[in-house]
Amino acid sequence: MTDAIQLDNISFSYGSQRVLDDVSLSVRHREFMGLIGPNGGGKSTLLRLILGLLPPQEGRISVLDTTPRRAARRLGYVPQFARFARSFPISVEDVVLMGRLGQGNMWGFWKRSDRHAITDILDLLEITHLRSRHIEALSGGQMQRVLIARALVANPEILLLDEPTASVDRHGETSLFELFSTLKKNMTVMVISHDLGFISDYVDRVACLNQSLVMHPTAAVTADTINQLYGEQVQMVHHHHAH
Repeated sequence: MTDAIQLDNISFSYGSQRVLDDVSLSVRHREFMGLIGPNGGGKSTLLRLILGLLPPQEGRISVLDTTPRRAARRLGYVPQFARFARSFPISVEDVVLMGRLGQGNMWGFWKRSDRHAITDILDLLEITHLRSRHIEALSGGQMQRVLIARALVANPEILLLDEPTASVDRHGETSLFELFSTLKKNMTVMVISHDLGFISDYVDRVACLNQSLVMHPTAAVTADTINQLYGEQVQMVHHHHAH
């Protein structure tokens, strides 16, 4: 079986600014990969390339044995920030149902099967009690769970998450990463995070990206690795979460 994601010698620039430089990466099926690096290092751009939202300027990308654009409906994506007004009068249920678009519904009328399909996902994310609530009444952590539910309701084969715990407290962060660890039994999971000491307890490998990319097994990531990536001003504290 080929890898779920294969990037070969990918380079990308915004104008004269080089963001990705000769990046190669293989992500296995049902692997949980962490992607770390400084702001501006190219992490979000890399996800957009995998999603087919940007074309590579150099190199080749294969996702699920095809092009990113052809694989798009088999991917789930949770962006770093929700790009819609929280004051928009829409319920949690309707936001999650957006993940069913392209699953056979073409006219904007939700079928009973669509509403039934989201029930298990709401339970999984522990937000069933929020189903009828308007999104403007949600906390940041609750909204993040709604967006993760929206990505999961389409049954993706690959789940890509850009800082999914940025608005979540430590207890919620632990809960979500345990969920991601469970999800990898059925899908490939790639998550961007700045908290290496935390995610190293969960992910299978860590990709360190700052224009160029270096792969590490989690046990091989040291303070020297982080200093090379972020600079000498960063301190690394490793902490293990007992269960």
